[in-house]
Amino acid sequence: MPAQQKKIVFCIAGVLSFACALGTAAAVGTQLWVKGTVLCKTGALLVNATGQELEKFIGKIQYGLFYGERVRQCGLGGRPFQFSFFPDLLKIIPASIHVSVILFCTVLIVFALVGAGFFMFNAFGSPYETLHGPVGLYLWSFIACSCGCLIMILFSSEVKIHHLSEKIANFKEGSFTFKTHSEQFANSFWIILVCSLVHFLNTLLIRLAGFEFPFSKSKDSGAITGAADLMY
Repeated sequence: MPAQQKKIVFCIAGVLSFACALGTAAAVGTQLWVKGTVLCKTGALLVNATGQELEKFIGKIQYGLFYGERVRQCGLGGRPFQFSFFPDLLKIIPASIHVSVILFCTVLIVFALVGAGFFMFNAFGSPYETLHGPVGLYLWSFIACSCGCLIMILFSSEVKIHHLSEKIANFKEGSFTFKTHSEQFANSFWIILVCSLVHFLNTLLIRLAGFEFPFSKSKDSGAITGAADLMY
């Protein structure tokens, strides 16, 4: 590929990587990771509510990585309640998984910025060997993509397997029991998915620029060296 086209490809990859870093940082600070509704099971059983009557006992909940809000509905109107994961919910949530999600979000932002910088460096500068060259570009993109996948896996397990929404809904509830009625991932979660796909796309753009995948030539060179040794 001509040098001018390589610069354009690297510029596109750098801009995409920088946009992912900004998008991830914005997603981390919002409460738009999960949206859902919770049913006041105790209240509905007390009055034997069915059909449209159940709507009076269905509240709303939405939360992110640091804070959220739920609307408590037990037949007497909605009562909003703001909560924070740190330190309010630290005892009832799977703290190790939750902290790991935040940690991987930080790593994703850092390596997305590092990748953006090196893409621009390779576009307008003179790339060094190893980590400054194509091998480094593959490495930064791979780490960022892997972190995005880990974030989605860990957060999904926290929500679905550990029933995070129900734990939040039943926080400081003595006599009433709440059950998840509906639950879906919101915008910030899908931003992480898009960022992971973008970093995977960046590895294809590096290949499109004419660089081989890392270590792809080492096997061939090893085979040639081995054959040469046999000859002697």
